[in-house]
Amino acid sequence: MKKGLAVFSLLAILAMMSFSSVAQEEKVIKIASQSPLSGPQSSLGIAIRNGVELAITQLSGPLTDLGYTVEFVPFDDEASADKGVSNAQQIVSDPLILGVIGHLNSGVAIASSEVYNTNDLVMVSPANTNPTVTDRGYATVNRICGRDDLQGPTGANFVAELGAETVYILHDTTAYGLGLADFFRVEAEVLELEILGFDGTEEASSFDSILTAILALNPDAIYFGGIYSQTGIFISQARAAGFEGYFLGGDGFDNPEFIDLAGEGGVGTFYTSTAGPASVFPNAAKFIEDYTAAFGEAPRPYATEAYDSTAILLEGLVRAIEAAEGLPTRIQVAEAVRATEGFEGITGTVTFDDNGDREYAAYYILKVGSADPAEWGNNEIITAIELPSPLIAAMMMEEMEEMEEATPASGG
Repeated sequence: MKKGLAVFSLLAILAMMSFSSVAQEEKVIKIASQSPLSGPQSSLGIAIRNGVELAITQLSGPLTDLGYTVEFVPFDDEASADKGVSNAQQIVSDPLILGVIGHLNSGVAIASSEVYNTNDLVMVSPANTNPTVTDRGYATVNRICGRDDLQGPTGANFVAELGAETVYILHDTTAYGLGLADFFRVEAEVLELEILGFDGTEEASSFDSILTAILALNPDAIYFGGIYSQTGIFISQARAAGFEGYFLGGDGFDNPEFIDLAGEGGVGTFYTSTAGPASVFPNAAKFIEDYTAAFGEAPRPYATEAYDSTAILLEGLVRAIEAAEGLPTRIQVAEAVRATEGFEGITGTVTFDDNGDREYAAYYILKVGSADPAEWGNNEIITAIELPSPLIAAMMMEEMEEMEEATPASGG
């Protein structure tokens, strides 16, 4: 009997050793994404997911060479903060997940990133523009797109350049839409544009009552901080009701479904974006070809940024593994990602400042040129400018002041 127990024990030990050996050989790292994969904003959310998937497929070689298998775990946040937080809690409970790419909506990102940050899990955002995303100073939160406190004023200056003197401002009540509209309003007041109204609406299909009030004031321009699924329907109804002035919004417009909903009423409208069409980037031709082959359509806005965000995370993982001489902790990965400097991506060179903002981000003003959604990628770029993050701008200002103080005053 004792001999039988001894044999059984030996077999159990051998089995455990065998399992341990397999576990050590199969080293897995998971990367998660969060974006709306269902609902009215899914077009942009799926583009983000696709960009992440393509990057993992194409750029995981260095991690494979180090003995790791990279797995992609996409989550549908439904453009809902509650769902995003629920997903985030599930994400952080999986120790194999060492980074997240997301989100589309700033309100979802702000809420979900509280969970990531508490658990030292790094997030790289391709699309979240609300200043609060990075202004909290979390070591785990980064983005490669621009900010609404620069995008909004860019739009206001353009409206003034068009010659508009009066403007009515709408927003969708979200952190993104309200924030963008408010930054537009502040700059518009500085430019001495007359603000005829500033209203939020969650209406998504029938804007009759809102339009009656707006048209009675006859503004030269309407600015709408919102998403294409709402703004496309709004401008269609506004044109049908007789509005002939300028119509401008932010990067939430930037999707061919905007013109699908707006029809001819959307032609000639303007929008700002922190994501230029993929075709605007000099090194994007291969990406566009590969993306189209993989997913059956050309890349939509923020697919390119999602690809670059993932590439940055993958490079950070490699550096963290090499520094740790093995599987790194989540905080080590976060530190490696934040240290990104001079990364050459499809969207240009990326260096993160101390808050996780891209040191220099691009801002575009585009004009809708056709009622054919297939032509969306050919919308005319009216203006493209690169602006420093607020942190970098403050540092530049401080350096200039120090130089002025150090320069002796001239005179006789």
